Amino acid sequence: MSQTAASAAIAAILADPRFQAAVATMEQEHDRTVGDIIRLTEIPSPPFKEERRAAAYLEMLREHGLEEVEQDAVGNVMGRRRGTGNGTTVVVAAHLDTVFPEGTDVRVRREGTKLFAPGVGDDTRSLAVNLAFLRAMDAAGIRTRADILFLGDVGEEGLGDLRGVRHFFTEGRHRDRVGAFFTVDSPEVDRIVTGGIGSKRYRIAFRGPGGHSFAAFGLVNPAYAMARASLTLAELTAPSEPQTTHCVSVLGGGTSVNAIPNEVWMEVDLRSQSATELARLEREFLAGVEAAVAAENAARSTREGPVVAEVTPIGDRPAGHTAPGAEIVQLAVAAVAAHGYEPRQEYSSTDANIPMSLGIPAVKIGSGGRGGRAHSLEEWIDVEPGESLRGMSASLAAILAVAGMEPG
Repeated sequence: MSQTAASAAIAAILADPRFQAAVATMEQEHDRTVGDIIRLTEIPSPPFKEERRAAAYLEMLREHGLEEVEQDAVGNVMGRRRGTGNGTTVVVAAHLDTVFPEGTDVRVRREGTKLFAPGVGDDTRSLAVNLAFLRAMDAAGIRTRADILFLGDVGEEGLGDLRGVRHFFTEGRHRDRVGAFFTVDSPEVDRIVTGGIGSKRYRIAFRGPGGHSFAAFGLVNPAYAMARASLTLAELTAPSEPQTTHCVSVLGGGTSVNAIPNEVWMEVDLRSQSATELARLEREFLAGVEAAVAAENAARSTREGPVVAEVTPIGDRPAGHTAPGAEIVQLAVAAVAAHGYEPRQEYSSTDANIPMSLGIPAVKIGSGGRGGRAHSLEEWIDVEPGESLRGMSASLAAILAVAGMEPG
């Protein structure tokens, strides 16, 4: 699709009285949407413990009159808004989980039009906004050719490793009908994610016989092997194009300052825009771990046993990309531009990585408004009505264009 054709399609939607009625409904129900944001934010949803929020959202989807409202085996909740075409499905997702551990105070503090709470913008606002989209379409009598499946998914953050959307596309019963995928994630509407940054994450445990730091001096030391492996990673090529990174991020182990450790460990994060480059980085890093262990066993005594390394994958997010000329990208860009934003296409790591890696057209769009300090205890969003509505209108227009808004 050309950008000219996409702009014309968006202009037709924005001029349609039913779309204008949908926007008017979102404006009239602004306070209800804010109430939904607060209600959902104050239901804790820590990593791997999204059950309470999922149950609440499942009931909200059911109350909004969707069909096939259900929860799958990993905890995702979803419901279908039936289209007229009896064909493909457009998924509109937002993730249920936050990065914050159990016990975090998630009560919302309001200061003017700003709401402060952990997870309020990433991604709880989007869950509420997707409900507002539903109400607006229903109130305006908008129909689409494609079905729209609204999805609240688990496991997007951190060690969740996209497990919710991964399950949806590998084992979920709807996977074969998906023609396009939107994840609504965080407020920024101008930032359209069209590329998925892949990542490989490992926990490497280095183990040895241990011993007294003085009396057993000369025995192999797992900490030296870990240091060699860390330096090997530090020296690996990380090109800026395609953007590729590596990091030794978490370290632990040891017994006492006067003991050769029995075990030390590190966690590492490898990332790239390119699946090929990521595979190269992973291969060279793992070879470096083997070489570091061999070097330590050659450098010191193994009479009490050698150093060994246990390599445990703790994260695997596939890289992917939706082409700039794809219809979903062109329509999203046109919708954002038509609302006065300057659209930017970016790479990031989101739920869209999974469908992108499978060749399914997918993008990340914003929920509207403004926000900041994501992943911190002072995370905030601004729910000022005008800016919120502008962003929501842009994202809804993109969704309707891809799903095929039926003529009035």
